[in-house]
Amino acid sequence: MAILVILLLATSSLPSAALAASSPAAFSFFLACGASSVVSFPRDNPARSFTPDGDYLVSSHNTQTLTNANSNSAAASPLYSAARASSSPFSYKFAIPGGSDAQAAAFLVLRLHFFPFAASLQSGVSISSARFAVSVGRDDAYTVLSAFTPPSAGVVKEFFIPSAASGGDFRVTFTPDAGSSAAFVNAVELFPAPAELLWNSSVTQVGAAANADMATWQQEALETVYRLNVGGPKVTKENDTLWRTWLPDDPFLYGPAGLSMVNSTDTPIVYASYTSEVAPDIVYRTQRATNASAGTEFVQPALFNITWTFPAEARSKYLVRLHFCDYELMSSVVGVGIMFNVFIGPDMGTEDLMPTKSPIVAQSNQAFYLDYAATAPATGNLTVSIGKSVKSSADEGGFLNGLEIMRLRPSDGWTAWRASKRRRTVLIATLSAVLGASVLACAALCLVILLRRRRHLRRPAPEADNKDGSTLPWSPYTQDSSGWPMEPSSRSGEGTTTGAMQRVGTQQLHIPLEDLKEATGGFHERNLIGVGGFGNVYRGVLRDGTRVAVKRATRASKQGLPEFQTEIVVLSRIRHRHLVSLIGYCNEQAEMILVYEYMDKGTLRGHLYGFDDGESALSWKQRLEICIGAARGLHYLHTGYSENIIHRDVKSTNILLGDGYIAKVADFGLSRVGPSFGETHVSTAVKGSFGYLDPEYFKTQQLTDKSDVYSFGVVLFEVLCARPVIDQSLERDQINLAEWAVASQRRGHLDRIADPRIAGQVNENSLRKFAETAERCLADYGQDRPSMGDVLWNLEYCLQLQETHVRRDAFEDSGAVGAQFPEDVVVPRWVPSSTSFLTTGDPDDTALTVSDVNAANSKVFSQLSAGEGR
Repeated sequence: MAILVILLLATSSLPSAALAASSPAAFSFFLACGASSVVSFPRDNPARSFTPDGDYLVSSHNTQTLTNANSNSAAASPLYSAARASSSPFSYKFAIPGGSDAQAAAFLVLRLHFFPFAASLQSGVSISSARFAVSVGRDDAYTVLSAFTPPSAGVVKEFFIPSAASGGDFRVTFTPDAGSSAAFVNAVELFPAPAELLWNSSVTQVGAAANADMATWQQEALETVYRLNVGGPKVTKENDTLWRTWLPDDPFLYGPAGLSMVNSTDTPIVYASYTSEVAPDIVYRTQRATNASAGTEFVQPALFNITWTFPAEARSKYLVRLHFCDYELMSSVVGVGIMFNVFIGPDMGTEDLMPTKSPIVAQSNQAFYLDYAATAPATGNLTVSIGKSVKSSADEGGFLNGLEIMRLRPSDGWTAWRASKRRRTVLIATLSAVLGASVLACAALCLVILLRRRRHLRRPAPEADNKDGSTLPWSPYTQDSSGWPMEPSSRSGEGTTTGAMQRVGTQQLHIPLEDLKEATGGFHERNLIGVGGFGNVYRGVLRDGTRVAVKRATRASKQGLPEFQTEIVVLSRIRHRHLVSLIGYCNEQAEMILVYEYMDKGTLRGHLYGFDDGESALSWKQRLEICIGAARGLHYLHTGYSENIIHRDVKSTNILLGDGYIAKVADFGLSRVGPSFGETHVSTAVKGSFGYLDPEYFKTQQLTDKSDVYSFGVVLFEVLCARPVIDQSLERDQINLAEWAVASQRRGHLDRIADPRIAGQVNENSLRKFAETAERCLADYGQDRPSMGDVLWNLEYCLQLQETHVRRDAFEDSGAVGAQFPEDVVVPRWVPSSTSFLTTGDPDDTALTVSDVNAANSKVFSQLSAGEGR
């Protein structure tokens, strides 16, 4: 029941739905509940008038008419200026005319409007806290809402009720929950659904619904839970002849930006097999299509998908309708055309869908739809995906124009029978389990007695303690005598952790393999978002609705058990806003699986040069904020925990971005505990990523936290230049980013290497300080590099300089290249947090006045700030 409430609250802005035949309906009821006069909507197409509800109430003595005293809150619709409410059950009764064409309609459309406002019944119960059930049909055959509390923003609930349930009279009953509760409604709509609207075409059954009885499904009520105008704006009821609302699809898109593009057409839409009452032409005029030029390290460009995800009630039945319109059908090469796959959840809905070969599509701009019967997984999230087929051409992929999802609402008789069957099944299973357990217990007891007797007869000599390191049942940790997990075994100094990091509650972090298979659709390739040295990374949703990234080791993995153990040890002991959180792990059936929080915007590298879409370019301020976030995470690793932790694999692919482009450092498989107090380094084999590796560490095999600083310096130049750290296609002196950037910085040629997409938006002082910070991080010797705390301080200073520049530009239009400061203000070349703001104490780091800085750099930054690029 709680899941249902959550689902209903999550769909507070859902659309209203489908209805009458192409000609005016033979009957229709539009009630303004509690209103004293008619409420008209002349802009509706066709126009409608909602009449007072008094004539349709079965009994009105136990109800109250409530008025919204705050007219502003009801500005969205005059329907919500009044409501019918009661603390006891009340009903509406509608007489369905006999002998009409409309009576022959298979379904009736019922819409209920709920807009809670500040008003209370005479009993003192406020309708804003109302909690009630709604049942409809003859003898209240269908309970369409249970324990329902309308959201404060209001909601319109739409249902399709089998007309056979009316039996000439159609009742809608509102029943408050037991206790001091209430029920209310603002408006009611009831009319026959067009015959072409539902179950008028073949239905593809997928997943758990593959063997469902469609004849039974067609006799059940439906609730509209989602209706989307894919790729287009919101479509209001005034632009839909059935007065439906179609919402934009953007909030439901799943995955990194840039994978899709929006297409549109002004050519008239062709309806051949149905009319616009199934879906208005405005829905077919826009579409979202796969972006053929998209592709990041997390996506395989040849077979990536566009995915929409929807909260749903676990294991409930859903009818999914997808609307399509191919704008270029006739221009496609005969026999080729666009070809793509459709997935419903983890299952293939339609493989190699090709509109040119569809029997219902004969020309371009012809509308068509496909229906699917599906069951929501135990995770509760239902997904819809379109993507390239292996047969697709390189520059073509899937598209989608509209989407509707309706949930089946079985009749109460069917629900009661199903519950009774479930109880019988549980009883039989329980008795079987008890009987089976008894038999097994007896067998086990006999076996133990037999073994003990044989051992007593043999009288073996006492065995020595097991010191040969024989294999125990696999676990990320061995166990000490207290039962706490211990650190992974050290091999040549690798994977070692000590102290407080040894004891980790592994059982609290363990996630069953079956749950992870369910969360990722059986590790389906459509959920594959990345491939790394450890293995494949999949997106998924756990049973509690948590979105996760699941990293699964492969047989060909370059990393193994030590990295797996280290990742768990490190991340299970630390928590920080800028470090990716470990949600759990799985080691069942020889698997090595790590489960992290899902970062929906992907990697920093992907946003720097992974997308071809110019709109994906990060602004200079965003880049600074991301670098600051990553620096905070690394600074915490180095100093914020009881032991110094060295990441050892800092790079742009290990900096992930979440909501609001919050940066978090990820992938701790190579992490090491740093030197103890009084020690200067840790001697260890060299590990890291080529292009980011500290040359001093590489030569001496002596690891310090300054190795992370070096790698982060490379990331800073990567952020500035937006190019790979190693690019063999460039000239010899430009192949290595670190060497090329440092040389360019020293020659004053930053304008030649900076990303041209940030030209014109960068303050010269901010950029100078940023490049200087990066250069210091890349010093040849660790002792000459700043600490991560110093790096963080300077990056925050860069952001302050940039924001000061932006604020001044908002009030001044002087045409100056960058922010100018008073001539007597001193700006240091380098500002460690442990020294004076004015000087570092290094002879080479003497302070400069801003006039010196402006004079020295005005020529360097003139091209960049003027937008001339590299």
